Amino acid sequence: MKPVAFHNTVLRDGHQSMAATRMKTSQMLSAAPILDAMGFRMLETWGGATIDTSLRFLGEQPFDRVRALRKVAPKTPQGMLLRGQNIVQYKCFPDDVVELFVKCTAEAGIEVFRIFDGLNDPRNLAPAIAAVKKAGKTARGEICYTTSPAHTPEAFLRFSEELKDMGCVEIGIKDMSGVITPRVAAELVAGIIKRTGLPVTLHSHETAGLAAASYVAATDAGATAIETSISPFANGTSQPDTLRMLALLDGNPRQPSFDRKKLAELREYFTKVYKELDAFTSPANETVDSDTLVYQVPGGMLSNFRVQLKDMGMSERIDEVLAEIPRVRECLGWAPLVTPISQIVGTQAMLNVKFGRWKNFSPAAMDIALGNYGRTPAPVDREVLALAEKNTGKSPMSSRPADSLKPNVDNLRKQLAEKGLPTTDEAVVLFAMFPMEYEKLIKKPEAIQDPAAAAKPSATGPASAPPAPRPTGRHQRLQITVNGRRAEALVEEIP
Repeated sequence: MKPVAFHNTVLRDGHQSMAATRMKTSQMLSAAPILDAMGFRMLETWGGATIDTSLRFLGEQPFDRVRALRKVAPKTPQGMLLRGQNIVQYKCFPDDVVELFVKCTAEAGIEVFRIFDGLNDPRNLAPAIAAVKKAGKTARGEICYTTSPAHTPEAFLRFSEELKDMGCVEIGIKDMSGVITPRVAAELVAGIIKRTGLPVTLHSHETAGLAAASYVAATDAGATAIETSISPFANGTSQPDTLRMLALLDGNPRQPSFDRKKLAELREYFTKVYKELDAFTSPANETVDSDTLVYQVPGGMLSNFRVQLKDMGMSERIDEVLAEIPRVRECLGWAPLVTPISQIVGTQAMLNVKFGRWKNFSPAAMDIALGNYGRTPAPVDREVLALAEKNTGKSPMSSRPADSLKPNVDNLRKQLAEKGLPTTDEAVVLFAMFPMEYEKLIKKPEAIQDPAAAAKPSATGPASAPPAPRPTGRHQRLQITVNGRRAEALVEEIP
């Protein structure tokens, strides 16, 4: 019986869930070689909100992060979270843009693509899966787990078969809200293995206090891997801590072996980084909240959402907003709360609390109602749908959303040339998703500032130079792009 594999998420979902995705590349480089030497099956390093945050707040070229981490951590496959037709943005993109993004990302060094759709609509996954296969990389199809009258075990199992038929070679159960129970985790893992014969990974969050127990149940049911992080970027709204999971599997025939001394060093190092990012952390993210079982807000969204409500002067009304989220979700066809759907539902809930229900109907929420993101799991509320039709003058879409989009790569490259910007493939895909942010990075990098960080100075010094772990090997200098300028970082090499 093979030990269950661990994937580590500290360099992506760990800080997205606990610190609003603000960890810089320079804060990762000293720890990456140690992580690389640990024996994780995969290191999740990219995707999700990291690309947006790198451009918007950190002044980093996102693809530089992948290359930098690949250079100092060459042994362990890097993985990313890819939002299917949305790539890493909120809107749908033409197939040629999706394909070019995957090509660039694979060439930069990402080997495992966790591909999901916010509505579990397989039509929105096919182009990305095909592109990953063409690039010779691993396509892991994600099932966005949630609970609602429209989501049944049989529906999830059928979806796993569709993912296999589209070319996925692994299946992930993506429990973004941390609401999967041990019994359900075991049943789904065993069922997917029986239906597909593919390796299955369970990804969850400890938000509701269920993840660690569900990981044990998934392990016993035959899961190939579970996903953990490193404290303090672990537990709470993040994944369970690696050392904690090892202890919970003590005596289990599938317990893996890790160097616990090295894990302790990593925890010490990331504790210092956590302090560097104290402008973005919150004690609320570190606790177990059983209310999550009701409102199902994902861990990755919750830390960002608290910051956003604070910026809008609505921090004291967060309980009202969270209580409104399930009502909005039901009206929008029980859409799973996963990016970009979760942010859209959360924004609409905030608007409902601030202005009255559906008095201020966000364009993105209307897009969900009209099918512009894909098929919702259940029918949209009739009154809400009628309001969306009235406000937009459009009828609901029944076809695949991207079918209405024309190829756009050549046009984007032309726009870049006209602006005097680089016209590389990487420039094209970044400009497609974040045009203003990318142009600002290239033309005015010194203007990129993070308001939240400026408002609360770090207690331990510059975030770009956190104290390193105890030396364990040789060092090398690595160049990265920070705020549009080349910078050097001294990083360790693990023998």
